[in-house]
Parts: sequence; C-alpha cells; structure tokens
Amino acid sequence: MQNSAESVSLPVGAQADAGSSATAHAHRTDFAILGAISFSHLLNDMIQSLIVAIYPILKGGFHLSFGQIGLITLTYQVTASLLQPIIGMVTDRKPMPYSLPVGMGFTLCGLLLLAVAPNYPVLLLAAALVGTGSSVFHPESSRVARLASGGQHGLAQSLFQVGGNTGSSLGPLLAAWIIVPHGQGSVAWFSLAALLAIVVLMQVGRWYRQHHVARSKVARHVAGEALSRNKVVMCLFILGLLIFSKYFYLASISSYFTFYLMHTFNVSVQSAQVHLFVFLFAVAAGSLIGGPIGDRIGRKWVIWVSILGVAPFTLALPHANLFWTGVLTVIIGLILSSAFSAILVYAQELIPGRVGMISGLFFGFAFGMGGIGAAVLGRVADVHGIDYVYSLCAYLPLMGVLAIFLPDLDRPMAKLAKA
Repeated sequence: MQNSAESVSLPVGAQADAGSSATAHAHRTDFAILGAISFSHLLNDMIQSLIVAIYPILKGGFHLSFGQIGLITLTYQVTASLLQPIIGMVTDRKPMPYSLPVGMGFTLCGLLLLAVAPNYPVLLLAAALVGTGSSVFHPESSRVARLASGGQHGLAQSLFQVGGNTGSSLGPLLAAWIIVPHGQGSVAWFSLAALLAIVVLMQVGRWYRQHHVARSKVARHVAGEALSRNKVVMCLFILGLLIFSKYFYLASISSYFTFYLMHTFNVSVQSAQVHLFVFLFAVAAGSLIGGPIGDRIGRKWVIWVSILGVAPFTLALPHANLFWTGVLTVIIGLILSSAFSAILVYAQELIPGRVGMISGLFFGFAFGMGGIGAAVLGRVADVHGIDYVYSLCAYLPLMGVLAIFLPDLDRPMAKLAKA
C-alpha cells in the first residue's frame, strides 16, 4: 500500500513537469563531451597527418616515386574507407562504447611501426594499421557528437570536425620541428599522444554507455521521412559527387603541396611544411563555420557556397607567385572546409536512425576519394609534372553547381515541427 501511495503522490501537472525536465535534460548540449571528442579527434588526425607530413623524408630515404607516395596514402585511406561503413552499420544495431579506445590502439601500433619501418612494404602495413584505427574512430565518435548535440547537430559536427582539422594542421608543423631534424625514428615520440587519446576515449566511452539508450529514444521528426526513396538516392548521389570534388582537390594540397612549393619556388622542406600548416589551419578554422551557419540558414546553401564558391580561387592558384599562393590557399581552406559538417548532417537527416552507417559511409567515402586522388595525382605528377596537377584540379570545385538540385530540408522540418 505504501508503494501504491508513493506512485500516485505526484499530481498530473507535476508528472508532466518531471517528464519535460527529463526531455530537456536529454536535449541539453553536452559541451564537455563535445570538447573531449573534439580533442580526441585532434590527437587522432594529428597522428594520421604525420604520415603525409613526412613524405619528403620517406621519399628521399626509401627512394620513392610520386606514384609510390600516392600508394601509401591510398593504402591508409582505402583501409579506412572500406571498413568505416561496415563498422557504422554494426554499431547502429549494437553500439560499442569502448570501441573508440580500441580503435586508437590500432593507430598507436601503426605509429610505432612507422617509426621503425625498414622498407616500403612495412610502410604500407603501418599506413593500413593507422587507417584501421581511423575506421573505428570516425563513425562512432560522430555518433557521440550527435548524441551530445542537444539538437544543435551542425554545431556539434563542426566542433567535432574542427578538432580533426586542427590536428591535421599540426602534423606538418610538428614534423618540421621534430621529425625533419631528428629523422624517421622520432615519430615514436608521438605515441604519447595516442596514449593520451586512449585515456580520454575511455572516459567518453563511459559516458556513451550511460547515455546512448536514453538519448536515442527521444522522439524527433526528420525531414528525410518526407522524401521518396528515389529522391533520397538522388540526394546521396549528388552529395557523393560533391565529396569527390572536395577531397580530390584536398588530396592535391595535402599530399603534394610541399613538393609543389619546393619545385616552383625553391623553398626548403621546413618552409614548405609551414605553408602546408597554414593551409591546414585555415581548413580547421573553416570547418567550425559550416555547421552553425547550416543550423541557421539551411545546410543546402552552405554546401552550395562552400564547394562552388571556392572555384575562382582554385582557378587562380596555378598562376600565382609565392605570396599570393599563400593567400589563396588560406581562402581555399576556409571556404572549402565549411562543407563537410553540413554534408554529413544533411545526409543523417535524409536517412533517420542510421547515424553510424551514414557517418561511416561519408567519412569512408571522403577518405577513399582522398586516397584515390593521391594515387591518381601522383601518377599524373610523375608523367606531366607537379604543376600540371594544380592546373587540372583547379576545375573540380565547379561541380558544386550540382548542389542546386538538393531539396531544402529545412522547410520540411519546419512543417513537421508544427504538425
């Protein structure tokens, strides 16, 4: 009887208030978790960018061609791209909170192997291990960012992305300061960053285990539910083409920009690394812009402007002197990088309930396009020269005009919210 009395002791209004409070708590943006996952992304991508950053050392030490350099990137990127959608689909059905530190363990092993690799096949194995770690990290951490977003999905993905892009920008700078003067073996020092990331991800995994069920059950309307299957497929195809144009172009900068600067302007390896850092830092800054703006004005318009809007600057880049090359690459990095957060959240809204699969698919496709781009452009550079690569890639952002065919999801969402 006492238990029964207790069960009806709250008035109906108070019960409603309690339910509203629980819902509000479920929708609250958890900036501490977003900060932790962004910091882990910074460490993860900083480690990964070291592979690209030490290409000049590897090229000289192992007497590699541009094609072989591209194959290293292809091995890393394809390993990540093939596994990410599979891991995303598996974790959609059965979330694995502690898969994040396990994935970072693969990255740690790849990093240590890279430091002591005696020949080219071992370099490829090290790149594959780092790619495997990335394949686990990105879909699951993207899911954590969405769970912690409190409904501000664009902001959460931008905060997540800015960590990764900042880490990518630090790789060349740290390589110039530490690895170039001390050689390939000094890569092993960065294992400390991987260990720190594992510690942080253990705490994130604990939060994820406690919150994913409650936050996943919060009811919400999704614009993608209002679209036909054929329309969704068309949208995904267009988004894939935009990812292709963006990451093929980024591959030309991230993999070969140091060689371009050294060849065209006679700068040193360290000076070229600093220029690459400036570009990648601009990419990091730009990635913070796209998500919040997409939350306010609509993701379609951010996607359109960030891809097509960069075309005038990419077309001017092959004809610029050293000073204007630096200026143009900063502008290109700022504009082009604002697209991915908007593309990812747009795709997640197209297919509700498949956050892991969509995140894995798009991260994986982006990585794959970057890897294929690096390999293809390496062959082009071997045959036609490094200058030709930038003249050719300058036209890729013109594909951004395809974004005009994407439906505006924000108006359907507004209608559903009123229903």
